[in-house]
Amino acid sequence: MPHPAADIEVIAPNLKRRLSGVTATVFGLVPIQASEIAIAAAGPEIPPEIPQIPLSALVTMSRAGPSGLRVWHARRNTEMIAGLALKYLLGKRLALLFTTASQRHHTWLTRALIARMDRVVAVSARSAAYLERDARVILHGIDTARFQPVADKRTLRARLGLPEDAVLIGCYGRVRAQKGTGDFAEAMAEVLPRRPGAEAVIMGGSPPKQRTYREELATRIAASGLADRIHLRPEVPVAAMPDWYAALDVFVAPQRWEGFGLTVLEAMGAGVPVVATRVGAFEETVLDGKTGRLVPPEDVAALAEATDALLQDPGMRAAMAEAARAHVARDFSIEREARELIAVYREMLGQNPGKRIP
Repeated sequence: MPHPAADIEVIAPNLKRRLSGVTATVFGLVPIQASEIAIAAAGPEIPPEIPQIPLSALVTMSRAGPSGLRVWHARRNTEMIAGLALKYLLGKRLALLFTTASQRHHTWLTRALIARMDRVVAVSARSAAYLERDARVILHGIDTARFQPVADKRTLRARLGLPEDAVLIGCYGRVRAQKGTGDFAEAMAEVLPRRPGAEAVIMGGSPPKQRTYREELATRIAASGLADRIHLRPEVPVAAMPDWYAALDVFVAPQRWEGFGLTVLEAMGAGVPVVATRVGAFEETVLDGKTGRLVPPEDVAALAEATDALLQDPGMRAAMAEAARAHVARDFSIEREARELIAVYREMLGQNPGKRIP
């Protein structure tokens, strides 16, 4: 959906070809924001349904936007550099905004780039704590119309090729050590022998450098004697993910490190209680004891204990499932995230200085 460059007030660059959480965020937000403000994505591979402008148009577009200024919303170092080049080398009148999800001390380059931004947004309070300047905290949201519970899990599981009658525990995302996939497999090796009616599914892709890790994980699962109860599945298309969450009884997010962690929101949106480590934004999105359980990272025993507690108490699972869906629907919709970002854009454009979204 090409957009005339002269009309654009906000540019959301996505300068990475490979699908990532940042890419999914841009592609999810821009169509919603476009109904309220003239925004367009820019990048090498933008789906046709996303409002967008060609990368070449960034060079030839007018210096000033409709209100005399445009917002450049970067989410990566490369995009901050591109915004600075457009502003200072090509003379474009840009207000530079950066969103950070990092939860580690920034490199000297990133600190230098952030210092040149006009505004900064952090996706969690923990991310904001690693900055050397003030930032607005705007937590991510999800499409709650896509991620929602289903009434008939058994039929859904049959369609997906999952165990129809088991109590099903899922762990989705990149299959790699940083994501704690091995910790999950070890925890399941402790839990499943005690819970004969339960099975687990690990689903996700592996970058080329992590293929050996995936192969070793499959070997470890086989050696545990649980290959028929811990199912290692390949990545599925993004559009299919809501069904894979809705098919579960419990979702486990065993990450050792995480920037934000949308998976727990997607699972809770589907009415699935979660067990998550205390990394990323999980402490800000999971209500411990109400929508799930929080445990220390890299603590297999704690991960197993928290998961087992949910498996042995169907009533608690059902209560947490209902609370999880209500929690996400109320506080973590993508529409809420879009509104809060639009408020920042308008402040930067001078259209509503000082206004805050409650």
